[in-house]
Amino acid sequence: MTDKLKGIIFYSKNIKDNDLFIKILSSNDEINQGMVYGGNSSKKKLIYQNGYFINYFIKKKNENSPSAITAEISPPYLSKIIEDKYKLHALLSILSLINISIVEGQIIKGFYNSVYRLILIIINENRWIIFYCEWLFNLLQLIGYQIDYNKHTENNYYDTVNQNFLYEPNSNTIEFPHNLFNNSKKLSYKNLSNAFTIFESIFTKNHLDNMNYRMPISYINFKKIILNTLQNL
Repeated sequence: MTDKLKGIIFYSKNIKDNDLFIKILSSNDEINQGMVYGGNSSKKKLIYQNGYFINYFIKKKNENSPSAITAEISPPYLSKIIEDKYKLHALLSILSLINISIVEGQIIKGFYNSVYRLILIIINENRWIIFYCEWLFNLLQLIGYQIDYNKHTENNYYDTVNQNFLYEPNSNTIEFPHNLFNNSKKLSYKNLSNAFTIFESIFTKNHLDNMNYRMPISYINFKKIILNTLQNL
Protein backbone atom coordinates (compact mmCIF):
# COMPACT_ATOMS: atom_id res chain seq x y z
CA MET A 1 0.00 0.00 0.00
CA THR A 2 1.25 3.46 -0.84
CA ASP A 3 1.48 6.39 1.54
CA LYS A 4 -1.71 8.31 2.27
CA LEU A 5 -2.46 10.94 -0.36
CA LYS A 6 -4.75 13.97 -0.44
CA GLY A 7 -6.79 15.12 -3.41
CA ILE A 8 -10.11 16.11 -4.92
CA ILE A 9 -12.43 13.76 -6.80
CA PHE A 10 -13.25 15.33 -10.16
CA TYR A 11 -14.78 12.40 -12.05
CA SER A 12 -16.74 9.27 -11.17
CA LYS A 13 -18.53 6.59 -13.12
CA ASN A 14 -20.67 3.67 -11.99
CA ILE A 15 -19.14 0.29 -12.78
CA LYS A 16 -21.43 -2.73 -12.51
CA ASP A 17 -24.01 -2.40 -9.75
CA ASN A 18 -22.07 -1.33 -6.73
CA ASP A 19 -18.61 -0.19 -7.79
CA LEU A 20 -17.23 3.21 -8.80
CA PHE A 21 -14.40 4.29 -11.05
CA ILE A 22 -13.01 7.65 -9.91
CA LYS A 23 -10.35 10.15 -10.93
CA ILE A 24 -8.54 12.27 -8.37
CA LEU A 25 -6.39 15.37 -8.73
CA SER A 26 -3.80 14.82 -6.01
CA SER A 27 -2.03 17.44 -3.93
CA ASN A 28 1.18 16.56 -5.79
CA ASP A 29 -0.51 17.59 -9.06
CA GLU A 30 -0.87 14.06 -10.40
CA ILE A 31 -3.98 12.29 -11.66
CA ASN A 32 -4.77 9.09 -9.79
CA GLN A 33 -7.57 6.82 -10.88
CA GLY A 34 -8.96 3.51 -9.79
CA MET A 35 -11.84 1.45 -8.52
CA VAL A 36 -13.81 1.95 -5.35
CA TYR A 37 -15.27 -1.45 -4.68
CA GLY A 38 -18.68 -1.07 -3.09
CA GLY A 39 -18.49 2.65 -3.77
CA ASN A 40 -22.24 2.87 -4.39
CA SER A 41 -23.14 1.37 -1.05
CA SER A 42 -25.10 3.60 1.32
CA LYS A 43 -22.04 4.09 3.52
CA LYS A 44 -19.35 4.65 0.91
CA LYS A 45 -21.29 6.88 -1.48
CA LEU A 46 -21.26 9.59 1.19
CA ILE A 47 -17.48 9.73 0.76
CA TYR A 48 -16.92 9.33 -2.98
CA GLN A 49 -18.75 12.38 -4.34
CA ASN A 50 -17.49 14.59 -7.14
CA GLY A 51 -15.88 17.67 -5.66
CA TYR A 52 -15.10 16.09 -2.29
CA PHE A 53 -11.62 16.36 -0.88
CA ILE A 54 -10.34 13.03 0.42
CA ASN A 55 -7.37 11.40 2.08
CA TYR A 56 -6.82 8.14 0.26
CA PHE A 57 -4.72 5.07 -0.36
CA ILE A 58 -4.12 3.29 -3.67
CA LYS A 59 -3.15 -0.34 -3.93
CA LYS A 60 -2.88 -2.99 -6.63
CA LYS A 61 -3.00 -6.75 -6.16
CA ASN A 62 -0.87 -7.23 -9.27
CA GLU A 63 0.15 -5.43 -12.47
CA ASN A 64 -2.89 -6.66 -14.38
CA SER A 65 -5.49 -5.66 -11.80
CA PRO A 66 -6.98 -2.17 -11.58
CA SER A 67 -5.91 0.12 -8.77
CA ALA A 68 -8.18 0.01 -5.73
CA ILE A 69 -8.85 3.21 -3.78
CA THR A 70 -9.93 3.58 -0.18
CA ALA A 71 -10.52 6.99 1.35
CA GLU A 72 -11.93 9.23 4.05
CA ILE A 73 -13.40 12.69 3.63
CA SER A 74 -11.02 15.58 4.23
CA PRO A 75 -11.58 19.34 4.63
CA PRO A 76 -12.53 21.70 3.17
CA TYR A 77 -16.11 20.49 3.44
CA LEU A 78 -18.63 21.54 0.80
CA SER A 79 -21.91 22.05 2.66
CA LYS A 80 -21.97 25.80 1.89
CA ILE A 81 -21.45 25.04 -1.79
CA ILE A 82 -24.02 22.25 -2.01
CA GLU A 83 -26.67 24.49 -0.42
CA ASP A 84 -26.14 27.28 -2.99
CA LYS A 85 -27.14 26.58 -6.61
CA TYR A 86 -24.71 29.14 -8.03
CA LYS A 87 -21.76 27.82 -6.05
CA LEU A 88 -22.73 24.23 -6.85
CA HIS A 89 -22.84 24.94 -10.59
CA ALA A 90 -19.49 26.72 -10.29
CA LEU A 91 -17.97 23.67 -8.58
CA LEU A 92 -19.31 21.32 -11.26
CA SER A 93 -17.85 23.56 -13.97
CA ILE A 94 -14.44 23.54 -12.24
CA LEU A 95 -14.45 19.74 -12.07
CA SER A 96 -15.37 19.47 -15.74
CA LEU A 97 -12.52 21.80 -16.70
CA ILE A 98 -10.08 19.76 -14.64
CA ASN A 99 -11.24 16.65 -16.48
CA ILE A 100 -10.37 18.04 -19.91
CA SER A 101 -7.23 19.96 -18.93
CA ILE A 102 -5.02 17.23 -17.47
CA VAL A 103 -4.61 13.52 -18.12
CA GLU A 104 -3.14 10.60 -16.20
CA GLY A 105 0.66 10.70 -16.27
CA GLN A 106 0.75 14.48 -16.70
CA ILE A 107 1.89 16.79 -13.92
CA ILE A 108 0.97 20.47 -14.02
CA LYS A 109 2.71 22.14 -11.11
CA GLY A 110 0.42 24.32 -9.04
CA PHE A 111 -2.78 22.91 -10.52
CA TYR A 112 -4.10 21.35 -7.30
CA ASN A 113 -3.29 24.41 -5.19
CA SER A 114 -5.08 26.67 -7.66
CA VAL A 115 -8.21 24.53 -7.39
CA TYR A 116 -7.94 24.23 -3.61
CA ARG A 117 -7.62 28.00 -3.12
CA LEU A 118 -10.51 28.73 -5.46
CA ILE A 119 -12.85 26.33 -3.70
CA LEU A 120 -11.97 27.88 -0.33
CA ILE A 121 -12.85 31.28 -1.79
CA ILE A 122 -16.15 29.99 -3.18
CA ILE A 123 -17.00 28.61 0.26
CA ASN A 124 -16.08 31.74 2.21
CA GLU A 125 -16.32 34.83 -0.03
CA ASN A 126 -19.32 36.78 -1.32
CA ARG A 127 -17.70 38.02 -4.54
CA TRP A 128 -16.23 34.65 -5.40
CA ILE A 129 -17.29 34.87 -9.06
CA ILE A 130 -14.48 37.38 -9.72
CA PHE A 131 -11.93 34.93 -8.35
CA TYR A 132 -13.52 32.20 -10.46
CA CYS A 133 -12.85 34.29 -13.58
CA GLU A 134 -9.28 34.94 -12.46
CA TRP A 135 -8.88 31.18 -12.06
CA LEU A 136 -10.04 30.63 -15.65
CA PHE A 137 -7.15 32.76 -16.90
CA ASN A 138 -4.78 31.16 -14.41
CA LEU A 139 -5.84 27.80 -15.85
CA LEU A 140 -4.77 29.02 -19.28
CA GLN A 141 -1.37 29.92 -17.84
CA LEU A 142 -0.98 26.55 -16.11
CA ILE A 143 -1.61 24.59 -19.31
CA GLY A 144 0.64 26.86 -21.38
CA TYR A 145 -1.62 29.46 -22.99
CA GLN A 146 -1.03 32.51 -20.83
CA ILE A 147 -2.21 35.96 -21.75
CA ASP A 148 -0.59 38.43 -19.37
CA TYR A 149 -3.42 40.95 -19.11
CA ASN A 150 -1.65 42.76 -16.26
CA LYS A 151 0.94 43.99 -18.78
CA HIS A 152 -1.71 45.25 -21.20
CA THR A 153 -3.85 47.50 -19.05
CA GLU A 154 -3.49 50.30 -21.62
CA ASN A 155 -4.89 48.06 -24.36
CA ASN A 156 -8.62 47.80 -23.89
CA TYR A 157 -9.34 45.29 -26.64
CA TYR A 158 -8.52 41.64 -27.21
CA ASP A 159 -8.41 40.14 -30.69
CA THR A 160 -9.99 36.68 -30.32
CA VAL A 161 -8.75 35.55 -33.77
CA ASN A 162 -5.11 36.66 -33.59
CA GLN A 163 -5.10 36.36 -29.79
CA ASN A 164 -3.40 39.59 -28.89
CA PHE A 165 -4.21 42.87 -27.15
CA LEU A 166 -4.91 45.99 -29.17
CA TYR A 167 -5.31 49.65 -28.39
CA GLU A 168 -7.96 50.17 -31.05
CA PRO A 169 -10.88 47.84 -31.83
CA ASN A 170 -11.42 45.93 -35.06
CA SER A 171 -13.96 43.36 -36.28
CA ASN A 172 -12.31 40.59 -34.25
CA THR A 173 -11.94 42.38 -30.94
CA ILE A 174 -13.86 42.31 -27.71
CA GLU A 175 -13.37 44.72 -24.84
CA PHE A 176 -11.15 43.10 -22.23
CA PRO A 177 -12.67 43.34 -18.72
CA HIS A 178 -9.63 44.87 -17.02
CA ASN A 179 -11.76 46.40 -14.26
CA LEU A 180 -13.05 42.94 -13.35
CA PHE A 181 -9.50 41.93 -12.40
CA ASN A 182 -7.95 45.17 -11.16
CA ASN A 183 -8.48 46.82 -7.79
CA SER A 184 -11.94 48.10 -8.70
CA LYS A 185 -13.21 44.51 -9.13
CA LYS A 186 -16.26 45.82 -11.00
CA LEU A 187 -18.76 43.04 -11.59
CA SER A 188 -21.27 43.48 -14.40
CA TYR A 189 -22.99 41.40 -17.05
CA LYS A 190 -20.72 42.82 -19.76
CA ASN A 191 -17.50 42.25 -17.82
CA LEU A 192 -18.41 38.69 -16.95
CA SER A 193 -19.70 37.83 -20.41
CA ASN A 194 -16.54 39.18 -22.04
CA ALA A 195 -14.34 37.24 -19.60
CA PHE A 196 -16.13 34.01 -20.49
CA THR A 197 -15.94 34.72 -24.22
CA ILE A 198 -12.22 35.50 -24.21
CA PHE A 199 -11.40 32.48 -22.04
CA GLU A 200 -13.40 30.19 -24.32
CA SER A 201 -11.77 31.52 -27.48
CA ILE A 202 -8.26 30.83 -26.14
CA PHE A 203 -9.10 27.51 -24.48
CA THR A 204 -10.94 26.20 -27.53
CA LYS A 205 -8.43 27.24 -30.18
CA ASN A 206 -5.30 26.17 -28.30
CA HIS A 207 -6.49 23.18 -26.28
CA LEU A 208 -9.93 21.77 -27.06
CA ASP A 209 -9.53 21.74 -30.83
CA ASN A 210 -6.22 19.88 -30.49
CA MET A 211 -7.88 17.26 -28.30
CA ASN A 212 -11.09 17.12 -30.33
CA TYR A 213 -13.05 18.19 -27.24
CA ARG A 214 -15.87 20.65 -26.73
CA MET A 215 -16.55 23.01 -23.85
CA PRO A 216 -18.03 20.84 -21.08
CA ILE A 217 -21.75 21.11 -20.50
CA SER A 218 -21.27 21.83 -16.78
CA TYR A 219 -19.23 24.93 -17.66
CA ILE A 220 -21.84 26.05 -20.20
CA ASN A 221 -24.66 25.56 -17.69
CA PHE A 222 -22.85 27.59 -15.07
CA LYS A 223 -22.18 30.42 -17.51
CA LYS A 224 -25.85 30.51 -18.50
CA ILE A 225 -27.20 30.56 -14.97
CA ILE A 226 -24.84 33.27 -13.74
CA LEU A 227 -25.22 35.52 -16.79
CA ASN A 228 -29.01 35.18 -16.81
CA THR A 229 -29.09 36.22 -13.17
CA LEU A 230 -26.93 39.29 -13.79
CA GLN A 231 -28.93 40.25 -16.86
CA ASN A 232 -32.15 40.24 -14.87
CA LEU A 233 -30.90 42.32 -11.96
